[in-house]
Amino acid sequence: MKTLAILGGTGKEGAGLALRWARHGYRIIIGSRSAQRAQSRAAEMLAEAPGSELSGLGNVEAAAAADIVVLSVPYSAHKATLESVREVCAGKILVDLTVPLLPPQIMTVNLPDGQAAALEAQALLGDSVTVVAAFQNVSAVKLRQLDQSVDCDVLVCADDAAAKAQVIKLVAAAGMRGIDAGSLKNAVAAESLTPLLLHINRAYRIAGAGIRITGLDS
Repeated sequence: MKTLAILGGTGKEGAGLALRWARHGYRIIIGSRSAQRAQSRAAEMLAEAPGSELSGLGNVEAAAAADIVVLSVPYSAHKATLESVREVCAGKILVDLTVPLLPPQIMTVNLPDGQAAALEAQALLGDSVTVVAAFQNVSAVKLRQLDQSVDCDVLVCADDAAAKAQVIKLVAAAGMRGIDAGSLKNAVAAESLTPLLLHINRAYRIAGAGIRITGLDS
């Protein structure tokens, strides 16, 4: 099994994915700006995934030790985190979960200067890193329900077909269905769906609205 570094793995969505992948047999490294915090969080997670390979490191060390890097940080930390790990991510896939929300207006679409967080990540990291956009529309609440599949499809956008296929396998390992959603430019649409879902959550008093693509075999 591959080693996955979850940068921002101490947060709700990153932790949910980390636990699901750890239970599926992947080696997981929780990354954080604080190595001590990452180690402490990984130790807590082991209680929920006994027998799994879960450890914690600083972001740079975690990314360096991984086969695939997963970025799950607030947009405010997106650029700085990418800059810190740029060199050690060369030759790897980076899965970007980031949505460019602009608090306090988190239920309104915000297009950043680069049009999408994933496009900004690719521009910053350069051609030596393959950025794949995925998981932006998945509720952290649902991810933490570890013994249940998540009633949500995951749009996966990338310019590299092989990298996209690898991430679709990760989606399945986390209990969801991955959908090939085209090129990385389409991350503009995928990221923009999240504020809509947040509005739906509030308008209908639910937790964890997601998306389903109809017309496909289950």
